[in-house]
Parts: sequence; structure tokens; C-alpha cells
Amino acid sequence: MFDRGDTMDRRTMIRLALGGGLALGGAALGLPGCARRTASANGATSGRHEAMFYEKLAGGSVRCTLCPTGCIVRSGQRGVCGVRANEGGTYYTLVYGTAAALNIDPIEKKPLFHFLPGARAFSIGTAGCNLHCKDCQNWEISQVTPEQIDRPIELSPQTIVSKAPEYNATVIAYTYNEPTIFYEYMHDTAQLARSSGLRSVMISSGYINREPMLQLVPHLDAVKVDLKGFTDDFYRDYCAGAVEPVKQTIRRVHTLGKWLEIVYLVVPTVNDDLHVIRDMSDWIMRAVGPDVPLHFTRFRPAYQLTRLPPTPVSTLEACREVAREQGLNYVYVGNVPGHNAENTFCASCGQVVIKRYGYQVLENHVKPNGACRFCGNSIPGVWS
Repeated sequence: MFDRGDTMDRRTMIRLALGGGLALGGAALGLPGCARRTASANGATSGRHEAMFYEKLAGGSVRCTLCPTGCIVRSGQRGVCGVRANEGGTYYTLVYGTAAALNIDPIEKKPLFHFLPGARAFSIGTAGCNLHCKDCQNWEISQVTPEQIDRPIELSPQTIVSKAPEYNATVIAYTYNEPTIFYEYMHDTAQLARSSGLRSVMISSGYINREPMLQLVPHLDAVKVDLKGFTDDFYRDYCAGAVEPVKQTIRRVHTLGKWLEIVYLVVPTVNDDLHVIRDMSDWIMRAVGPDVPLHFTRFRPAYQLTRLPPTPVSTLEACREVAREQGLNYVYVGNVPGHNAENTFCASCGQVVIKRYGYQVLENHVKPNGACRFCGNSIPGVWS
């Protein structure tokens, strides 16, 4: 669900100075970025807002119906995400309007390669996650509670929508941690953004139930889903989840007509078996067709898997070759700046229609109507 292509200094964020509005360049403000935070002196957290998608049970407990985990939460306790709490039989989100991370990102960082190339995204994330991935690249904010963010950024949906154009951001991205767990914040911001002419993109693990997704999708313009592996064993052992709900989300987003891209973080010795990659690619081909972009992204040692090496580039290339053999037209290698496979090739004439270096678009030969400038073939995506 995270922006996997980041380098070690990627957590330079922008912060909301009290009373001073948004200031670009966290480093210039002397901010260390999204490091693990300690709880504030009083242990208090702001952002309390009644949650959507829960059922009240006997004895004051509640059942959360937002994601497949389906937590049953007693009064005074929280769900596994750490940011949704039962207070006397009413379920609350604790991160509404309270960001842990902000940045103005290129859309390519999400990564979204077939969605408004070169666009700037006003990107927000909070504390918490409903998965607990051992390879998490943003664990400093995703695996903590709101109280562990010692400088939360109070930022209402209205402020986000009003501030984004000041930084030439035409897109709002819900990212960094899992947006599902700040669903209400994302929903209200995306709804307001659409009425203001801004696009919204969800950068997600796809671990969300049907009804919440159906209510959210009308307010979104694109969804990037991290397919973290392709077996239940992997999801159980490395993510504390299951693969089938993610597959259902991928199908659902595609069926509902929203632009979709899939990322697979390739972790050496963990999820890099080419037989599994072949099975996954075959499933993608059958489930959503040949034109949904698939990104094989390089793992960098992080969180609980620091003992592993970075993914060999040759492994990424082998994964890409397998996916292309299964018929997928747009398969990328990510987190390897300068690699030829971070470019977009026309599936008809083979010309490079978008040339990239890392997050930077160097050349764009896709017309606003999506046609290849060389042969006129339609390149699937959102181009204007």
C-alpha cells in the first residue's frame, strides 16, 4: 500500500506550522521526517470522529465491518489497526483530520504510470494499518498508534482541498500508510475534492470490505493496489492477512471502471518464486485483462526483514519477463532509476511513449486522448 520506490531520505515531509499554513520543504524547517514518535506528555490524541461501518453488539462491544479482519472490540479497546476505538459502545476513528505525513509528490512515486504523467499529488497519511507486514517500507507511521505521533498535523478535508492548488497539485493521494484505516477522512476529502475539480487516488493494500469500497469508489479517480504475494501462506505469515480479499478488491475496482494499477514488491527468498509470479500474472490476465499496469518493485531492507538483501535487478527482470509471457502489456521494474523497464512502450508499435528516470518524466508521446503519437494506437490510462 506504500510508495515502495522511495530512497532512504524519502521521508522529508511538509508540515503544517501552527498558524502559519503549509510550508514546503520539511528539511528546510529542520524536520526529521516521519521517524518513530514518542507519545505526547498527556498521551492525548486528536482526530476523534464516529466511525462508519460497524455494528453494535451486546454488552457494549462492537464489530468493525470496514476490513476483512472483522475485529470484535470491547469498550475501552481498539481494533488491530490501532486507530479505531470503542468508547462505551460507540466506535470512533482517532485520526480524522489528523495527518502523520504530508508531501507534494510526483504521481509517479505512488506509483501510477498511466495516470496524468507528471502531475503533482498532495499526499497525506496517518498513523496505523490493518495489516502488519514484515517488509513494511513505511513502518515508522503505519505500525504505531496516533499517540506515538508527537507532532500530528491538524488538517481538515476542507483545508486539504483549499491548499492543494496553492502547490499546483491537481491530485490528492491517500497514501504512506493504509488509507482504509482513515476511511472517513479519505471519504470526506475525496468527496469534497471531486466537487472542487481535484482528482483523488487511493494507494492501498486493497484489504477492505465490499460495501466500504463501493461507497468510496465514486469519489476516486484511480486506485493502486499492493498485491503483496499470491498465496494465503504468504499473507498469513508476512502480513497477518489473506490474499482473497485483495483479489476481490482488484476485480471490484476494475469492474467499477476506475483506473487501476498493481504493485508487487519482490522480496528475495520470500515471494520471488517464478512459479508463483506466473500464477499471479495469469490470474491478473484473466481477472482484469492485459492492460492493467503491473509494477515489480525492488525491496530495500526494512522493518523486520533487515537481514535480507535488496532485490537483485535480475530477479525483477525475470518477474517482468514471466508476466509479459502471460500476455500482460504494461509491466514495469520499479525502484531502479534508469532501468529501461520504467519506461512505457506502446503495445502496438513498440516505441517508448513515456520515458522516465525515477519519478521524473523526460518525454511524453501520449496524446491527451490516449493515442500513441507514433502509430495512433490507444494507450490505456487517464491522460487528461
